[in-house]
Amino acid sequence: MGGMLLLGSRRYSSWSLRGWLAVRLAGLDVTEEVIALKGGGRTTEIHARSPNRMVPYLQHDGAHVWESLAICEYCAEIAPSLWPEDRIVRAHACSISVQMHAGFRPIRQNCSMDVERIPAPLPEVSEELAADVVLLSRTLKDALLRSGQPTTFLFGDRMTVADCMYAPIAIRIHTFELAVDPVVKVWVRTMLDHPLMQEWYALAEAEPAEWRLLY
Repeated sequence: MGGMLLLGSRRYSSWSLRGWLAVRLAGLDVTEEVIALKGGGRTTEIHARSPNRMVPYLQHDGAHVWESLAICEYCAEIAPSLWPEDRIVRAHACSISVQMHAGFRPIRQNCSMDVERIPAPLPEVSEELAADVVLLSRTLKDALLRSGQPTTFLFGDRMTVADCMYAPIAIRIHTFELAVDPVVKVWVRTMLDHPLMQEWYALAEAEPAEWRLLY
């Protein structure tokens, strides 16, 4: 089996990170192609290659899959351990994964992912953003403590689709020093220390300097 995974600049592309983690955890044999993001939806090279004009986009063994959560679902068919085995726990994991896909807009709008940005709190936090951070903290804490004891990852001792979907949020919590529960902060540190996340950081740092966006 072979194929291709189309990604945007690793420094900024949160959705690419989600799909990439799932593909790597599932062990898919694909070639990674990275296109520099231009910002503002102006990356025409991606428009010409991806069915939804965005990244990530996966081609694998005859399948064409776009949207990060769809890629995660596809990978879980190949590697079922990407979802919790228990039906009830799996329903919880699926629910918060979809919640991430569709929600937390204030965080995503005000705390853009930049893996090379020096950590520092935001100068101002609006009521809307503060409420979103509270919801995020509760969502992640509930997952980590659902068994009564904090788990290493959101649903046990290994990364699942839920962790893939929230991986960019871990970066945002760290970068902007968002006020989350101490249990969530431990999960953030665990995620950032994971070998795949460390590899993503290293690959981002190695990208050409001209790919950097001006704020």
